[in-house]
Amino acid sequence: MAEEGAASGPLAGVRVVELAGIGPGPFAAMVLADLGADVVRVDRPGGAGGLRIDPDYDLANRNKRSVLIDLKADGGTAVVLDLVERADILIEGYRPGVAEKLGLGPDDCLARNPKLVYGRMTGWGQEGPLARTAGHDIGYIAVTGALSMIGAADGPPVAPVNLLGDYAGGSLYLVIGLLAALHHARAGGSGQVVDAAIVDGTAHLTAVTHGMMAAGGWRDQRGTNLLDGGCPFYGTYETADGGYMAVGPLERKFYTEFIELLGIVDKAPARDDFDSWTALRDAIADRFKERTREEWTAVFGASDACVAPVLSLREAPSHPQLAARSTFLDHGGITQPAPAPRFSATPGAVRRAPARPGADADEVARDWGVTSLIEGNPS
Repeated sequence: MAEEGAASGPLAGVRVVELAGIGPGPFAAMVLADLGADVVRVDRPGGAGGLRIDPDYDLANRNKRSVLIDLKADGGTAVVLDLVERADILIEGYRPGVAEKLGLGPDDCLARNPKLVYGRMTGWGQEGPLARTAGHDIGYIAVTGALSMIGAADGPPVAPVNLLGDYAGGSLYLVIGLLAALHHARAGGSGQVVDAAIVDGTAHLTAVTHGMMAAGGWRDQRGTNLLDGGCPFYGTYETADGGYMAVGPLERKFYTEFIELLGIVDKAPARDDFDSWTALRDAIADRFKERTREEWTAVFGASDACVAPVLSLREAPSHPQLAARSTFLDHGGITQPAPAPRFSATPGAVRRAPARPGADADEVARDWGVTSLIEGNPS
């Protein structure tokens, strides 16, 4: 692990201003910071609102530094623009029009820094009938059709925490856009605005499924398809101790190994006989309930049967594969996922604990040459 605060990663030297918010914007900034970018989070007095968490445990703010600026006070906007002038990227997650009212909209910032990549993170996007309304992950993934695919055929759609919309369809698409626009600007182009909407990103994630549906290989009904739990050899099964095993031997050779190790070769109906899938599911379920999760893990552990134990968040770091790769690490007394992906020449690292609001003004003022942070900053 690199020393506390030491720059490392492929984005070392890239400067990012993050206007404090909650959810996907901060996570996107964390990804950039994990990859070595110098992220300065502009917190405001009273916090960003929304879900409260002790700043010491807010991992979305790891590897960042924080300054405290009152954007509604006289001079507050000017201090932020001083940072913008020296930045490569800005990230904001306000409702459409709010940044403009603060004097920090794209026109204001690009006038100060024409090479700036201005990232906007919203749920609904910058235009449309819902653009200015409130929303959360569950609503965004609902209207894109993604939520409709998750859950049993005879039950309601199941919310996949907020991983699918906020972070996959939101944060990661913003990161893709920011890096693409940064490449453009550094290759001689101008700065520009990256409009990342969770509805757009989540819809984009369903591209392959739309293709399968158009080809007749996917039914627009959850729990009835190959990859949504409708298939008996792609799903989860309870074990004798109340645990679960995840099963996914889609390929025939893997399936053959699966039923052999499970011990149901003589009981299992033909896998390609769709009319017998209910009987096959029952045979698999009955067999899994005969042993504990730990016992089944031992049976399938070194096989190609594509079976894995369903681990909890607390259990995951101890899994042998994840432990061997150091997929999780401990920093500041918190077990947390390590930066991803990995780079052979410029590895990322967790360099700093989550930033406490306003704790780094002097340091940022020195490193960025923004004396207004400590000279009359209305924080």
